[in-house]
Amino acid sequence: MRATVVLMVFVKSSILWMLRGRVDERVCETHIKTTFVAQIGLWAISVPAATNKSIDIRSLLSQRSNNWSQGTIISFPNSTTFDNSTTRWNTYDAPSYLAAISPANEADVAKTVRLASSHSIPFLATGGRHGYTTTLGDLKGGLAIDLSQFKSYSIDRAAGTLTVGGATTPGDFQDALYEAGYMIQGPAASCPGYVGVTVGSGVGRFTGLFGLVADALISARLVTAEGRIIHVSRRQNADLFWGLRGAGANLGVVVSATYQAHKLVNQGQILNADLIFPANKSKEYFDVLQSFVRKMPAELAIVSLIVFDPVAQAAQIVANWVYIGPREEGLRVMAPVLALNPPVTNIQVVPWNKLVATAAGGADALLCAKNSSRNTWWANLRSLPSSTFQASFDELNNFYTLYPEARGSTINVETFPNQAMAAVPDDDSAYPWRDALGHIQIGVVTESGNAAGDPAAEAGNSLAWRLRDSWAATSGYPELSVYVNYARGDEKLRQRYGSRKLPRLAALKKKWDPRNVFAYNNVLPMEYRE
Repeated sequence: MRATVVLMVFVKSSILWMLRGRVDERVCETHIKTTFVAQIGLWAISVPAATNKSIDIRSLLSQRSNNWSQGTIISFPNSTTFDNSTTRWNTYDAPSYLAAISPANEADVAKTVRLASSHSIPFLATGGRHGYTTTLGDLKGGLAIDLSQFKSYSIDRAAGTLTVGGATTPGDFQDALYEAGYMIQGPAASCPGYVGVTVGSGVGRFTGLFGLVADALISARLVTAEGRIIHVSRRQNADLFWGLRGAGANLGVVVSATYQAHKLVNQGQILNADLIFPANKSKEYFDVLQSFVRKMPAELAIVSLIVFDPVAQAAQIVANWVYIGPREEGLRVMAPVLALNPPVTNIQVVPWNKLVATAAGGADALLCAKNSSRNTWWANLRSLPSSTFQASFDELNNFYTLYPEARGSTINVETFPNQAMAAVPDDDSAYPWRDALGHIQIGVVTESGNAAGDPAAEAGNSLAWRLRDSWAATSGYPELSVYVNYARGDEKLRQRYGSRKLPRLAALKKKWDPRNVFAYNNVLPMEYRE
């Protein structure tokens, strides 16, 4: 019990440093009152071109001829409704809006796409508003399509399927799914929209056993660039189904999606080990991590955070090791890291639906806090180079000393097994990185909210560039590569989508979005030549 309390204090105090750079920007609203609650949802997309300044968006959206359904809400700046409809998880290089609409049903989603497109109004539709890439910041003065009314889910116990709306998060459905006797792959947090995770493909702790989130996708209903509602699956619009799983934000608005869930493994009981290592044990820890290259069991997943320890005034490692199987079996697998005798240890068995809330001392609640400026840089890993990790640790530790106002910055090493993910044929979907063993990220967080001209923010950018270059050089890939949901947006197209996937993706973009309506989320070209 004492170890649990100590762990939570260490983790929460460290994460609170991350949130000191929080930006509390005020945005706004007005609305058309309504009551109908839809049973479906949708995901993030966008429209090209600068806002048509000759169009009065307020007047256009408020026209009676639009005949919006009862329950659809329109809001504008300087109101709570607008604020609630546009606040994001990450405010760094975020889009800006002149209006927001919260559709009550898929027909109004389609109508909104047609209306915005016909008047050259750029827009972005979002579910959890957790997605981040600097390309979203190119949208200025546009229309927000808010999906706060679209948080539905249903479970077919006989078929073992889960159907969700576009704003539904794992935190919404995981308890009910567990009670029904099922589990499903998902991200390492409770707050991202599940459909949003899917359209990038969805990595996480279960890729060894179940594969990507997108591998569980059976079908989806989608609003096209023309504003049509279509069904997408392996049998219907199969080309779009291929592209949806890895580049879906470029190809349409998913209004609902159905997934194949899995019977509970080990009765749904998971071994969770939270460990903290001080700076003098970092090299030993990274050596253990490296030893799992090509030896990592499908049931094991590891998240290693380098964070500031306000007690020791230095960097430390907060590690979460998870084993999806029996406790004794998991302890044998974890023996090498436990042999390092971490000074803070909390090991417990938790049900699958409580794993995310429990891991890392309950850090999920703090890490899901919205409206913070997080400047993030990622790279895929096909190797786990101990020397690179240690050098990154040392550089961040030095950065903490030089810039106390940036001690909310972190490095995150996700080490996920890939057996089930790699077993799926490469040409099954648009996702190009099935051989990855993990991902590494630096998030630069400063007390100024990464404000322009802030010396700490500028130094953080410089540090992030150097680290990402070093990760790419030792990643096991020939150059930088990145999972598209983690993409910063400054990477080359092939580094996000894979050169072998891009010709087919470009053809899909030209076929399904020839006017480049969906133009802000790591946009695809209409033609591609290496």
